[in-house]
Amino acid sequence: MRRWLLALPLLALAACSGAAEEPLLERPAGAQAPLEVAPVAAEPAYDGPDDPALDAALSEPVEDSVYPRTGDPGVDALHYDLDLAWDPAAEVLTGRQTLLLRSTEDDDELQLDLSPELRVGAVRVDGEEVDFRHEGKDLVVVTDVVVDGRYELALDFEGTPLPVPAPTTRGDFATNGWTTMPDGSTWTMQEPHGAYTWYAVNDHPSDKALYDISVTVPEPFTGIANGELVDTTEADGLRTTTWHLAEPAASYLMTIATGDYVLTEDESASGVPIQYWVPRERQRLARTLAPTPEGLAFLEEILGPYPFDTLGILLVDSESGMETQTMITLGMTDYTTSPAVVVHELAHHWWGDEVGPSDWRDMWMNEGMAMYLQGMWEASQDDYTIDQLMDYWASFEDEERAAAGPPAAYDPATFGESNVYYGPALMWHELRRDLGDELFFELVRAWPAEHSNTTSSYDEITAWFSERAGRDLSGFFEAWLLGETTPARG
Repeated sequence: MRRWLLALPLLALAACSGAAEEPLLERPAGAQAPLEVAPVAAEPAYDGPDDPALDAALSEPVEDSVYPRTGDPGVDALHYDLDLAWDPAAEVLTGRQTLLLRSTEDDDELQLDLSPELRVGAVRVDGEEVDFRHEGKDLVVVTDVVVDGRYELALDFEGTPLPVPAPTTRGDFATNGWTTMPDGSTWTMQEPHGAYTWYAVNDHPSDKALYDISVTVPEPFTGIANGELVDTTEADGLRTTTWHLAEPAASYLMTIATGDYVLTEDESASGVPIQYWVPRERQRLARTLAPTPEGLAFLEEILGPYPFDTLGILLVDSESGMETQTMITLGMTDYTTSPAVVVHELAHHWWGDEVGPSDWRDMWMNEGMAMYLQGMWEASQDDYTIDQLMDYWASFEDEERAAAGPPAAYDPATFGESNVYYGPALMWHELRRDLGDELFFELVRAWPAEHSNTTSSYDEITAWFSERAGRDLSGFFEAWLLGETTPARG
C-alpha cells in the first residue's frame, strides 16, 4: 500500500517522548492531495499528563441516561491539543491531536467518539504505537490502563467531515457537528453531541477539558475557535490562528468555524474584551451586536462578575444559536442576533458553562435559568412586567409539556424543545415568589460561583437549593420538573 504525506505536518507532540516523524496515514489510491500546511513551532501547553495544572479539568464522567451511545465514563479527558487544517477546495480536514487523559478504571482499552468519515492513522499512547479499532463512531484504543492513571494519547486523522442527525423535531436545526457551506466555509454546533465529527473526543457534558486549538486555512479564510486568540501567522497564502481556552469546557460547548471573517473589537464596562467575528459579506451585522456590553452588565448585576477572561460572538449561516464557551455561536437571523438571544447565551456562561449538567436529562438546569434571565431582560426593556411575561409563557407551557414530556423526563426524540425552557423558567419565577428576591437572587448567584468548572445533577442542585433555602423543596422541584402537567402557580 502506497504511503503518503500527511497534509498537516507532523508537529512535535506535547510532552511526547519518542514520537515518530514518518506519516501516520494512508490516502486511498487516486485521492486528491489536501491542503499542505507549514510547520508551526509551539511549546507544549502542559508538561505532560501529570502536570498539576491539569487538575482543574478533573471530572467524574458518567454514562448518559438519555443518549448512552455517546461518551464513555472510563475516560476523563484533561486537555485536547488540536492542530487542524481545512482545505475548502478539497473539503478535507486533516488533524494531529494529542489528548492528555485520566483513566477512571482498570481496563485494557480506552474508547473515544470519532466520526467514521475521518480516517485514523497510527495511534500512540505515551509515545508507543498501539492497536486500535474504529467501528462506526467508536474509536477503541487497545492499551492497558489503571484507575487514576494519566496518559498521553496521540493520533492523526483525515477526511471530509459530515454532520450527524440531531434528536429533535425543532425547526431551527436538524443536524449537529461540522457543517460545510457551498463556498467551503464551515461552522459547528453540537448539542447534545457532534463534536466527534471533527476530532476524537469523549463527547459527553460530564467530561470537561482544557483546549488548545490551531486552525490553518487558505487566505482570506480565518479559523475561529473558543478562548483567547494567542497567535496568528500568515505564510505562503495560508493563515494559522491559535486559540487557548484557559478553563475547562464540555465538548458540546466547543466551536470552530472557517471563512472570510471580519473582526470587530469591543469591551464591556467591567473590562471584559469582546470580539465580534462576522462574515465579510455580512459585516454590517456587527452593528446588531452592539448591545452586548449592556446585556453583560445586566447579567453581572444579578450573577456577579463574568466568569471567564474573554468573550466573543461568532456569526454563522445557521438559524440557531449556542452558548459555546467564551465564543458564542449565532445564526445570522433577526431573532438569533437579537439582544434577547444574546442575553440568553451570555447567561449560560454562568448557568451551563461555568457549571453545567452532568447528564442530558438535566438540561433544564441551564436552559430554564437562561430563559428566565432572558425574560427579566425583556421585561426591563419593554412595557410589560416579568409577571405579565410569565403569565403569557404559562398560557402555552402545559401544551409543550404534553408534547415533549416533563422538563427532567423528556422524550429523547425531542431534545432541546420548548418544554425544557419555559416550564423551568416558570418554576424559577415561582421559587422567587416563594423565597423573596433577596434570598432567591443570593442563591442564583451563589450556585455557579460555588460550583465553578464542574457539572451537576438533578439530585445535587435540588438538594443544594433545599439546604440553602432552609426548607425541603424536593416536592416543589419534582412537581415542576417531573410532573405530567403544569403545577398551579401562586
